[in-house]
Amino acid sequence: MKINMPFSNDKYRYSSGYLLFFFAAWSLWWSFYAMWLKNKLGLSGAELGMLYSVNQFFSMLFMIGYGVLQDKLGTRKHLIWLIGIVITLSGPFLIYVYEPLLVSNFTLAMVLGAIFFGLGYLAGCGLVDSFVEKISRRFNFEFGTARFWGCLGYAAGAFVGGIFFSINPHINFWCVSLMGLLFLVINLFFNTDRTADEEAKETAVTPLTRQDFIAIFKDRQFWYFVAFVVGTWSFYNIYDQQMFPVFYAGLFEDPNMAPRVYGYLNSAQVFFEAIGMAFIPFLINRIGPKSALMLAGLIMTCRILGSAIFEDIYIISFIKMLHALEVPLFVIAVFKFSVANFDKRLSSTMYLIGFNIASSIGIIVLSLPIGRIFDHVGYHSTFFMMAGVVLVTILFGYFTLSKKRHEQIELTPVNAQQ
Repeated sequence: MKINMPFSNDKYRYSSGYLLFFFAAWSLWWSFYAMWLKNKLGLSGAELGMLYSVNQFFSMLFMIGYGVLQDKLGTRKHLIWLIGIVITLSGPFLIYVYEPLLVSNFTLAMVLGAIFFGLGYLAGCGLVDSFVEKISRRFNFEFGTARFWGCLGYAAGAFVGGIFFSINPHINFWCVSLMGLLFLVINLFFNTDRTADEEAKETAVTPLTRQDFIAIFKDRQFWYFVAFVVGTWSFYNIYDQQMFPVFYAGLFEDPNMAPRVYGYLNSAQVFFEAIGMAFIPFLINRIGPKSALMLAGLIMTCRILGSAIFEDIYIISFIKMLHALEVPLFVIAVFKFSVANFDKRLSSTMYLIGFNIASSIGIIVLSLPIGRIFDHVGYHSTFFMMAGVVLVTILFGYFTLSKKRHEQIELTPVNAQQ
């Protein structure tokens, strides 16, 4: 199986740079966010759930705007500039604004943090992914081979982040700002303007209208897809982001060892995830996006159940590595499912609203009650419940999701419509 990474294509190189520095910045603080809040600042499970819920609520609002605007902008970079500025300001914000307010004024910190993180990361992640996906279709390279570099960036950030976090989390936050500056440099030199020939040919393409966007929400398949995302990806994200880091840290007798080991483990996991990003697109091309979504859901179920059954550090560490298979399968299958079943000009809207907002709604609705359930019954019972919900959702998706295959949608030429 040949993996095409077109290094001679400058559009591929710049797109990979976006993903490399964005995900490196995100992993430096997001990988340790729950540990920082609970172990360093002493927040409860319910408070943790509140923060995640409000973060996701605000990010959902930004995703709506990002999706519609980026589809209208095509491959123009206006919103990407905003993402770079937010990342660059992350260090001062986390150290001098967010952390003190979490201690002195939790409600204000919750709102300001939700706005900041929503703009730059929780909604920004989907924006950057969908922007690069548009670039990949326009300039003839597979999105997954560019996303590979994003995973490597996340792995590198998690690796050094675990070391820095055990010394002082503020080191992590300043490194985030450094990644933001590098992201802005990429954006400064990346030219995505259309040539005169492209402009002439694209004037013949019917522009997007409000009816094009509304048509998505009238499609029954869209709502089946949304329900599947909420029942799988939302539950899995609550498990993976809010619960697993603290659960894993609790397995260590020495609490100071936990962040360092978790950073190494997270780095290894994302490294294998990067390899998966390069290879899995070709697997999905063979089995189809629906089958890939089903398979990703089964891997989620196995990982959550494994955490419910076992407490051995080595077994749990191995279970963590399943994330490296599940993420590439799910993320790339979402793009291919969307392009196969809906208007490909609306890929940003589908990814940000149909996928990211749908999962955000699930997190908003479920984070606080799951946090309270955890406070009463502990990890294992909560994990069993979550795995059961994901399994039921997989059965729902099997009977409702479209089997249309992405092979019917070919990569567009350089001068084709977005």
